[in-house]
Amino acid sequence: MNILIVHCHPEPRSFNAALSDIAMTSLTREGHEVHVSDLYAEGFDPVERASHFESRADPEYFSALTEQRHHVQSGTLPCDVQREIDRLQHADLVILQFPLWWHAQPAMLKGWFDRVFVYGGLYSGTRRYDRGPLQGKRAMCSVTTGAPEPTFSPTGRSGDIVSLMWPLHCSLYYVGFDVLPPQITYGVQGGGLSYQEDAAFQCHLEDAKQQWSQRLRHWQTDRPIPFTGWQDWNAQGETLPEHPLRWRI
Repeated sequence: MNILIVHCHPEPRSFNAALSDIAMTSLTREGHEVHVSDLYAEGFDPVERASHFESRADPEYFSALTEQRHHVQSGTLPCDVQREIDRLQHADLVILQFPLWWHAQPAMLKGWFDRVFVYGGLYSGTRRYDRGPLQGKRAMCSVTTGAPEPTFSPTGRSGDIVSLMWPLHCSLYYVGFDVLPPQITYGVQGGGLSYQEDAAFQCHLEDAKQQWSQRLRHWQTDRPIPFTGWQDWNAQGETLPEHPLRWRI
């Protein structure tokens, strides 16, 4: 199978880099073809802007969606965006490797979503969610946090990790991915923060590496996160009352 690792961390010696290396080694050993988009190392520009588009659909007013659709149709998307789209379309599994910064993904990765998930190409009004162009492919987030696991419980001070991950998972599903439950490595402290003694911390990191390596053996059989689809919604886009996943307050 073909695997794409989208790696987003500015430090090549970081624990995130180690997890990306483990994924590459483990999956290659299993016979898969692995490619890496290292966003910082490749100098990916995360900011969508008018200057990315040489032949504008509307030179007078910049609308990112209008320009994205126009350049999809004309086959003139920016080279870095087209490169990332080609990698996505080639992949059977996409792994997003990143630290949780300010309760979300780093700005570099958010910008990757903004620019690469192009309107008219990776989604449209009728081609999204379970009709998205990337349906049949799998995606999984591998995320590190600074604080320990209990603080990310529904009553924890860091915020419920399920709620924090929802925007990312929803965006991946929006373009058609089957989204696997995330691999969360908690308590990867840094910057002077310390939640445990150094020896225990090193053991914690080694255990996390082993858990990640074990998890990667099952990515083809793991059950995706359940989402509702087009057949589950009414005309207003609300989940039907009888659906088992309907939120009930």
